[in-house]
Amino acid sequence: MFHVNAWGLPYAAAMTGAKLVLPGAALDGASVYELFEREGVTFSAGVPTVWMGLLDHAAKQEAGFSTFKRTVIGGSACPAAMMKVFRERYGIEVVHAWGMTETSPLATTGKLFAKHDSLPEAERQAILGKQGTTIVGVDIKIVDDEGRELPWDGETAGNLMAKGPWVVERYFRDAASATNVDGWFNTGDVATIDADGYLKITDRNKDVIKSGGEWISSIELENLVMAHPAVQQAACIGVYHPKWDERPLLVVVKRQGAALEKEQLLDFLDGKVAKWWRPDEVAFVESLPLGATGKVLKNKLRDQFRAFRLVAEV
Repeated sequence: MFHVNAWGLPYAAAMTGAKLVLPGAALDGASVYELFEREGVTFSAGVPTVWMGLLDHAAKQEAGFSTFKRTVIGGSACPAAMMKVFRERYGIEVVHAWGMTETSPLATTGKLFAKHDSLPEAERQAILGKQGTTIVGVDIKIVDDEGRELPWDGETAGNLMAKGPWVVERYFRDAASATNVDGWFNTGDVATIDADGYLKITDRNKDVIKSGGEWISSIELENLVMAHPAVQQAACIGVYHPKWDERPLLVVVKRQGAALEKEQLLDFLDGKVAKWWRPDEVAFVESLPLGATGKVLKNKLRDQFRAFRLVAEV
């Protein structure tokens, strides 16, 4: 009971009289699947890495879900390919959400407005791929590095700020305020907000790849790579480059038995991102370092590849 699920779902379940099922430490796909089926779970929330294991197990066993109907996914962006599998193969609704321990925890949820009913399915899914709009009581905005507010045009990225009665005021045993003079908390995320107020997290400020003065979203590259059928997991980090300061390095776990080469994966990205976003190198590994909540620990990846060097083109 140390993270945002502890401050959200357990209390909501008790308040509404819902049965609460806690998985414990066993978060591998087989254990989660068996728990869901045994306990009749209808709704669950988690990070994408947990669902990767669950979906992989279900696919290998050619098994469906007898009761599971809806999931809220947060912690990191859910790849579009994963949302499609949930929706089309299993008929499970995916709701994107965003929050953090400091927002106690929920701040936005991704549901469609009535005006979206007439949109083509691809456009509807693109909206659902965002982190959604704010819940009542929470305000958000994006600002540049000087604190100037940026437009809600769905294109301009900036530092995400949050404000509300349950947004953190200060940290334990730290007298300093965690917010600025106007009560806004800097979340550490980089995001866009569109004209309808839909938030899209493009990266963590510490994870964005700063190449030649421009920003490259590690999250967007990861989500695109995850759509490749031979990829089990992927993470993207910035590594030192003598000319551009940083360039993207893809760190990839292949699916069991899959054959995949660097150029095949990079060619898969052609036409999906700008050419200068194309990663310079791919490293294939057996596994990615994960934290207790299932998030990829990019600080450990950066330490692992700290000595990795790219050669500038002549």
